[in-house]
Amino acid sequence: MQIQSFIQQLIILAPPFLFALTLHELAHGYVAYHLGDPTAKNAGRLTLNPLKHLDPLGVLAFIIMKIGWAKPVPVNPNYFRNPQQGMLLVALAGPGANVMLAIASAILVKFLLVIPPLPIFILQPLLSMLVASVWINIMLAVFNCLPIPPLDGSKVLLGLLPPAAARSFARLEPFGFILLLALFYTGIIPKLIMPIIRYSHDFLLG
Repeated sequence: MQIQSFIQQLIILAPPFLFALTLHELAHGYVAYHLGDPTAKNAGRLTLNPLKHLDPLGVLAFIIMKIGWAKPVPVNPNYFRNPQQGMLLVALAGPGANVMLAIASAILVKFLLVIPPLPIFILQPLLSMLVASVWINIMLAVFNCLPIPPLDGSKVLLGLLPPAAARSFARLEPFGFILLLALFYTGIIPKLIMPIIRYSHDFLLG
């Protein structure tokens, strides 16, 4: 029974999770391309095909811990007229796309609850996926805004700091993933982000 419940949960979570990750990375690549950087386009990453964006470890982490990630879109700031500002805009694009997708998913949930009833075998899974989409996209947006390398929040911070301070902060990047794991397993990250995620989720669906 537990295996069956796990499979059912995975079927509900997989589509919104894959779409959220895909849109997140596509947004990074699209903004970089719009600012003059063709790197993501040349790498075939300006696509809605989730297979181009998946990181097997990130998918496994989502299945186990309900927090995951995709392969970062390659970005070359040397193409930008203002590299520091360009990287800030590229970094904001991913979480911004997730926030918009969370809002769109919440609107669709409310729309489906007021239109003439759909067959329950269609309505129930669709509602479950959309509610999951709200949660997943808020989670990705909030988690990625943490100012810890290699998350988007660290790149936003780099774009806001004075050049000397930005260079000093950038030296943390090789240790970022270890720091991230340590903060997650000690419970610090969940304590920081879960109240924001719950409040945002309830606000959008309330």
